[in-house]
Amino acid sequence: MIRPVLSLGARLRSLIKKAGRKRNIETETERLHAALQHPQMHQLPLVEQAMGLQTMTLLRKLEAACTSADELAEAAVETFEKHPDAEIITSFPGLGALTGARVLAEIGDARSRFADAKALKAYAGAAPVTRASGKSVAVMARRVKNQRLASVGYVWAFSALTASPGAKAHYDRRRNDGDRHTAAGATFSTA
Repeated sequence: MIRPVLSLGARLRSLIKKAGRKRNIETETERLHAALQHPQMHQLPLVEQAMGLQTMTLLRKLEAACTSADELAEAAVETFEKHPDAEIITSFPGLGALTGARVLAEIGDARSRFADAKALKAYAGAAPVTRASGKSVAVMARRVKNQRLASVGYVWAFSALTASPGAKAHYDRRRNDGDRHTAAGATFSTA
């Protein structure tokens, strides 16, 4: 089958979409097209050839790493979906199979592991630490926490914004009160 020859603009547009871009595709296509039209600085031919070989080697390594990551994600989702609690975990707004697998991996499936929600909140690093001495009281972020659970909690919080009108309303209310993006996206209360 003979493939039609695409113009540079069409190829750029296609690559930008393939990379996952959904907005400002035309603007980005025009910007890249203009940048590629300008003469570029050059090295000596042998240096350019060596740099090209190095770049191709790095791209092959990146491709292998991406393929491995995709295979790992596929295996994690497949195994997670066999777990008896998978349906319960993915019923939370914003939790898909992969993020659900990460949450399950970090908190485990022993239901008696945490005495209450506050214990899980502290383990995830979402509960603040209050230090009081005399008349002074300081409320600080918890530094000792399960970093992997905190990381997936961050992803989960912002995924919930598109999946739950309540989460979105909470986020908007916090932003209107002056909180920054990260603080407004926190799904756990700080009380």
